[in-house]
Amino acid sequence: MLFAVIEGFALGAGLIIAIGAQNAFVIRQGIIGRHVFPVATICFLSDALLIAIGAAGVGALIAANDMVRSIAAWGGAAFLTVYGLKAMHAAGGPKA
Repeated sequence: MLFAVIEGFALGAGLIIAIGAQNAFVIRQGIIGRHVFPVATICFLSDALLIAIGAAGVGALIAANDMVRSIAAWGGAAFLTVYGLKAMHAAGGPKA
């Protein structure tokens, strides 16, 4: 039991400590002082929702259905493609 608690704590800490895109965005908003509370609240609630969905076993339900799995895969690929193209466009644009 104690090992599971320690393993869960280490996993959670590893996810929180790593500076990802969301954390960098929240930090940037905090530095410039714009909409800090709403941004942090939305990020916290979205994280909590996604964790709850994962804990509820929705991933297993998606994996069990070929049609849903295909839609999720293509939807994810489309999202990442659009997101990547937007980032590439922003990186090549004029610098202020």
